[in-house]
Amino acid sequence: PPKKKDIRDYNDADMARLLEQWEKDDDIEEGDLPEHKRPPAPIDFSKIDPGKPESILKLTKKGKTLMMFVTVSGNPTEKETEEITSLWQGSLFNANYDVQRFIVGSNRAIFMLRDGGYAWEIKDFLINQERCADVTLEGQVYPGKGADGSEKVKNKTKPEKSKKKKDAEKKSNGVKEDNRATNQREEL
Repeated sequence: PPKKKDIRDYNDADMARLLEQWEKDDDIEEGDLPEHKRPPAPIDFSKIDPGKPESILKLTKKGKTLMMFVTVSGNPTEKETEEITSLWQGSLFNANYDVQRFIVGSNRAIFMLRDGGYAWEIKDFLINQERCADVTLEGQVYPGKGADGSEKVKNKTKPEKSKKKKDAEKKSNGVKEDNRATNQREEL
C-alpha cells in the first residue's frame, strides 16, 4: 500500500501518478484518443476486390494518418517547389481533402493526410499534374505526367543499391572506406 503523504510534500513523480489515477477513471471519447489508442475501424470484406490489392490498402488505412512523398519535375528551387505544391494543396483543400504539406528538399515534399483512405484518390490527382515527377505511397513509386521517359515505369519500387555494386566500387578505387580497425597497415 502506498504511503500517505501530505500534498505539500509531493514531487513531480507523485503528481504524475496522481494525474494518471484521475485520467484512468475519466471517460474519454474515442475521437479524443490518440490514433494509436483508438480501436481500428471494422473492415467490410465484401468491398474488397481480390484483383486489386490497392482496395485492401484503402480499407486498412481508413481513418489513419498517412504520408506520401511527391517529387516536382524539372530542376526547381525550393521556392518553386513551395509554390507548386502549395497550388496542389489548395486544389485538394477545395476538393475537401485535409492535407498538410512539408517541403523536405529542393524538389520533394511530404503530403500528410489525416485519413489514409483517400490517399489513392489524392495520388491519382497528383500524378496527373504537369510538374509532378512521381508520387511515393506505401513503398510504391507512381510516375507522374512530369516524369521523363526513363522514369515512366508503372508502379516500380524504389531501387536499392546492391551490396555487390558497392563492393566492386571499393575494390576498383583501392581505398578502404569501412570503419573497421584492422591489424594490417595500408601503404599509401
